[in-house]
Amino acid sequence: MMQKIVNFFRSKMDSNRDLLILLLIGGLYSAGIFLSNTFVNIYLWKQSGDYITIAIYNLAIAIFQTITFILAGRLAKKVDRIIVLRLGVFFLSLFFLSVLIIGDNAATFNFMLGSLLGIGYGFYWLAFNVLTFEITEPETRDFFNGFLGILQSLGGMTGPLLAGIIIAKMAANVGYSVIFAISFFLFACAVGASFLLKRRGAEGLFHFRRILQERHRNRNWKRILHAHVFQGLREGIFAFVIAIWVFLVTKSELALGTFNMFLSGLSVIFYMVATKFIKPNMRKKAILFGALLLYFSIFIILFEINYFLLMIYAVVIGIAYPVINVPYVSLTFDVIGKAWKAGDMRVEYIVVRELYLNCGRILSILIFLAGVYFFEAERIIPILLAVMGAGHIFIYFFVRNIYLGSSKKKEVMLKEQITDEKNR
Repeated sequence: MMQKIVNFFRSKMDSNRDLLILLLIGGLYSAGIFLSNTFVNIYLWKQSGDYITIAIYNLAIAIFQTITFILAGRLAKKVDRIIVLRLGVFFLSLFFLSVLIIGDNAATFNFMLGSLLGIGYGFYWLAFNVLTFEITEPETRDFFNGFLGILQSLGGMTGPLLAGIIIAKMAANVGYSVIFAISFFLFACAVGASFLLKRRGAEGLFHFRRILQERHRNRNWKRILHAHVFQGLREGIFAFVIAIWVFLVTKSELALGTFNMFLSGLSVIFYMVATKFIKPNMRKKAILFGALLLYFSIFIILFEINYFLLMIYAVVIGIAYPVINVPYVSLTFDVIGKAWKAGDMRVEYIVVRELYLNCGRILSILIFLAGVYFFEAERIIPILLAVMGAGHIFIYFFVRNIYLGSSKKKEVMLKEQITDEKNR
């Protein structure tokens, strides 16, 4: 009897082995990125004191991430997905090594550094997303996305706080060198963990244009792509502006680390809550509620800003992001999973999705650059945040008409898709 129990759990572990290893890699990645990436923006700010320098660095990330995603997608159809994942971690390691070497001249090389990070992101996230699609099933997808969110939140909670303490305790820029070196080590561990994943051979041609055109045939696919553009519009400038505001208000990396600890600490709790309570039939309502909460949080810091208000803002978005992300990511993968030839074209679907997301980010940063170039930064930035911050609300208006359940509308959608299949 005992042997049967042992064999049962062993079979469960074997079937979920790759899922657990992928979660480990995602956790190591999150720890490395959250430890240092927020402080790269501050590192560049302290050298330049210029929003344009920071925006160009983030623009380079978005541009090269987009280009690399397409290249990585083509590569993923020719070689093992795991190799693409390792390439991503290699370029991320190279980025932090470059920051260490360049040191006090990093702001001068902002575009180059952003390019390296964008390339790393492109290779890593293409491989990670494809592996997520391949390894998870509809019944394990919410668990995976929720638990990954917990790991990311733990990394976001401990990483910036630890980095802030290290920087505060060490003289000059020595602390920055230490945290960049630790991130390099964590990425090396992620490469090591990737060798535990089962090899996943590539096959078939890369049909990028065909899946890009699929939006004209599949309404669900078109809607989820448009939703990702508006997601990118918010993420583009919020990725760096809020961190700089926290630093300008406090003049302290430790305070910035504490801000991120509160944000991510709440996210840990609410990712667990969202994973447990947000069922598939509740996804759209959860996305709307989270989007409204996320948007109205901006007004906490828009007219008056101090550290107390920033901490309240951190609390609110720490609740909002999990409520949005768990159902939104799962819905996206379910749309892909039900799309035309999803099994054969999963790489292309991931690439096209990221193309739309990064187009939103690029547009957001370009608008920001134009705004701070033609207007006084202190006046235009709050307006830009109020406008771009509505991006996640528009997500809801696109996903609300996606039908994947058993409703009558779903049957209509299926008939339309069957007709499309016949017409192809």
